[in-house]
Amino acid sequence: MIPATTIKLAHNEVIKDANPTLAGTLAQTLANPEIDRFSEDDSQFLKFHGIYQQDDRDKRKVAKHYMFMIRTRLPGGVIPSEQYIALDDIASKYANNTLRITSRQGFQFHGIVKSGLGKTMRAINDALITTLAACGDVNRNVMAPSTPATSCLVERVLQDARKLSTALLPLTPAYHQIWVEGQELNLEDEKVKDFVDPLYGKTYLPRKFKVAFAIPPLNDVDVFTNCLGFVAIGEGDRLDGYNLVAGGGLGMSHGNAETFPRIADVIGFFTPEHIEAVSKAVLTVHRDFGDRTNRKHARLKYVLEDRGVEWFRAEVEKRVGIKFEAARPHKFTKQGDLFGWHRQFDGKDFLGLYVETGRIKDTETHKLKSALRKIADQFHAELRLTPSQNLILANIDPANRDAITKILADHGVAVENQGSLLRRTSMACPALPTCGLALAESERVLPDILGRIEGLLDEVGLMENEIVIRMTGCPNGCARPYMAEIGFVGKAPNKYQIYLGGNEASTRLNRLYKEGVKNEEIVNELRPLLSRFVQERDGAERFGDFCARVLWAEQPPAPAATN
Repeated sequence: MIPATTIKLAHNEVIKDANPTLAGTLAQTLANPEIDRFSEDDSQFLKFHGIYQQDDRDKRKVAKHYMFMIRTRLPGGVIPSEQYIALDDIASKYANNTLRITSRQGFQFHGIVKSGLGKTMRAINDALITTLAACGDVNRNVMAPSTPATSCLVERVLQDARKLSTALLPLTPAYHQIWVEGQELNLEDEKVKDFVDPLYGKTYLPRKFKVAFAIPPLNDVDVFTNCLGFVAIGEGDRLDGYNLVAGGGLGMSHGNAETFPRIADVIGFFTPEHIEAVSKAVLTVHRDFGDRTNRKHARLKYVLEDRGVEWFRAEVEKRVGIKFEAARPHKFTKQGDLFGWHRQFDGKDFLGLYVETGRIKDTETHKLKSALRKIADQFHAELRLTPSQNLILANIDPANRDAITKILADHGVAVENQGSLLRRTSMACPALPTCGLALAESERVLPDILGRIEGLLDEVGLMENEIVIRMTGCPNGCARPYMAEIGFVGKAPNKYQIYLGGNEASTRLNRLYKEGVKNEEIVNELRPLLSRFVQERDGAERFGDFCARVLWAEQPPAPAATN
């Protein structure tokens, strides 16, 4: 082992070690009206509190206009109507009058200025919602199936998601003191000056940590893309236990072969009573063995890649004090959401709504934000955010179905025929102008690109075919483009990498097909492929499977996750 004195730690490790409360000088800067931004070090601490410091990149030619994005922590994406009403008010009063559904079932507020930052955070906490650990080198929002369609097993799994969300939460006193009490943390307080988080330790994790639950055959959470995943094994309302999967993650850097997307390995089966211990064991393996010298190599996926599955299984078993059973048989067949009205297992109804690029807003002809507010006010519907950035209105009394449909229709929101097959399975990250990492557009251009691809599908006779398309403005993969049948990843302004070959079950990585394709050239690049697909398709084969079978014949595609 290399002596600790010779290791050069990443800068984030140094500042975490010096500020284990994660307070930095946040309170002082927040209280100073003469300052419009936080220091670079404090901007790293802000992430642990669920806040990103950004600037409007559309205005950079004039001057940097600093603003903030706030992300909520909502286990499984479940929001009671009262809390949604509070978030809707916050979006209107302090943000840009939109709510952005994230690919991890949370909400993001954009465009908040520093003078409104403290007020926004207090309003969120007053609604009994937290933003703590929605970002940062800790466990992020815990994902879980959102569709209450088949059995109460969904509700049972949601209970475990909430349990883990609480169990894996950091305990820093700074969050409540700064954002709820509005005071500077007293570093001389005996409980504060020697603070070390009991789970995360003094320097937390080397990088972010992501957890998700899935119930076969629906892989709506893309469970194999997570650091830690739980595949529910059971029947009806009986939960026998979980298959543990670990080591997934999609972030990479262009031109850096040491960074890459990776699907999780299946580790073994365990019974439900061990879930908290297993989760903490996996998290602390990341804490203790993750790379703290190179943040690009610091995710748990690289620990498994470098040390192997057998080593990882043995290390987790040692920490939990159990032996995993062999993984139980399971099979994923699809991912995605249900749209329109459906009956729940308990006799109530739910409504799946398509939300273009995850942005809840009002336009001149499509007033989704106003419609949802009215429905929440009148019918107290529970809202559930899906991992594909769509929305479910759950637990609806069937007697209210027609009235809710009318409210939506009056606001220009359809219940039937909600967009094309192509649009309903698409995803995009926010990218420009708010994200500082964006190399190209995503949310603002994807609707137009989809329109052009729809024209191409009509041209070649494939308009009734579903193809999963996802786009990001950079290679970090927030919209999970590396699992899509067609993935567009920003490389430079107006240029994208095209990835092809993901599958419907979201268990296979796609592969790079073309580099540096201009936005206006995308359709011309896809035309010969889709034309060939029409001619060489094997029965009802999907486009992603065709690409994996034909395009990568000489270089086989990455293996599917074990089912």
